[in-house]
Amino acid sequence: MRRNSVAGLALFALLALGCGEQTPLDPSAPEAMQLGQGHHHRGAPRITVMSRNLYIGADVDKVIQALASADPADDIPALLAAVTVLQETDFPTRAAAIAEEIAQERPDIVGLQEVTRLDVDLQPLGQPVVVHQDFLAILQAALASRGLHYTVAATVTNTQAAPVPGISLVDMDAVLVGPRVAVDPAVVARNYTTNIGPVAPGVTIIRGWVAIQVTVRGESYTIASTHLESGAAAGLDQLRAAQALELVSSLGSTAPAVLLGDFNAIPGSLMHQAILGAGFTDVWADLRPWKRGYTCCQVENLSNRTSILNQRIDYVFARGTGSVRDRVKGAVELVGERHRDRVPGPVHRLWPSDHAGIVATLFTPRAWDFAGR
Repeated sequence: MRRNSVAGLALFALLALGCGEQTPLDPSAPEAMQLGQGHHHRGAPRITVMSRNLYIGADVDKVIQALASADPADDIPALLAAVTVLQETDFPTRAAAIAEEIAQERPDIVGLQEVTRLDVDLQPLGQPVVVHQDFLAILQAALASRGLHYTVAATVTNTQAAPVPGISLVDMDAVLVGPRVAVDPAVVARNYTTNIGPVAPGVTIIRGWVAIQVTVRGESYTIASTHLESGAAAGLDQLRAAQALELVSSLGSTAPAVLLGDFNAIPGSLMHQAILGAGFTDVWADLRPWKRGYTCCQVENLSNRTSILNQRIDYVFARGTGSVRDRVKGAVELVGERHRDRVPGPVHRLWPSDHAGIVATLFTPRAWDFAGR
């Protein structure tokens, strides 16, 4: 999601209440999760992870701005326009493309953002529009049709919106795990302490994260996935940094640990500094510093023939997956950003999402010690 002016107005009030002075979670507290402390077993210590923003399918900024305006006459036109774009960007078609990416890459862990549950029935308002879509169920069905068995390890409910009767939207983050991944029962799903909050009647913007401990090929990992606040309005960079600090503080010093997600800020930002300051490495920057690695964003209706990605805001961050000499060992690539990744849609060819996905295979130090490196 991309959101600017309305979010900025709401954030101004939030910052005035002192969100910049939020105290990070105490790693010794119960909610700070003592993850990543499991026994290390024999085996090949590597893990493949994917971060994928599914994209709701329309620019919600326009709708929020209309709902927040003093003119009620612009609400329904904005909603109808957004629904038209949603139908044009057809998530079931895009879910098939994303499932194909997963089939090609076979990640052990998939962190998903903008996992949407959408219910629209505008018939009572005199509009013949009915849309019911559960993005998670649709994607899982697309995976199952390819013989892929990924289960939901964790979800967190973030933004919820019911702006007018007949329209309901729920935005979530989710983590899927492959069949060879064992998930510890200590699953955490939390919303951030610092959020924008209400921005329009029936619309409250909240972000969160999920964290799990898994065992993959005999090695234990802490995995967290998140979607930080979006937008470029004044104060949002500080908000993202506060959210990032809360996330890394909740994980304590556990290692090996991997963070996935749409962090909505570029390298060098306050968010980026907060995560690197907690001992994490930006995997793309470490393994492919000569490549830009842009992940955002295509046009709203995904119709552009040539990719226009021009920001790197989706990341894999890792801690404890390198060697004495190297912070990270492994490989990283983007998916869904090449011209051939576009798929036929109901109106025109579509990109799988307005974001590219990022996939990384990471090796823990024991893998390199075993190889005698």
